[in-house]
Amino acid sequence: MPALIIEQKMQQQFHQLATETQRTESDIIHEALAGYLAADRHYVEVLKLRIAAADRGEFASDAEVEAFFAERSV
Repeated sequence: MPALIIEQKMQQQFHQLATETQRTESDIIHEALAGYLAADRHYVEVLKLRIAAADRGEFASDAEVEAFFAERSV
């Protein structure tokens, strides 16, 4: 597996946060990556559900779309 390359500025941010919170840089990086992966996984799952709904023909009607935008127009 290739080595992980992190920009110097980002490394400094990890180091500073680790110092300020008395944690290891590894812990900070692990937490950041876990949060990103969880959020991305959620996005992918919601997208799959929406694509499946569209494949089933479950779309908003023209009237529903117009009402939505009418409610939110400035």
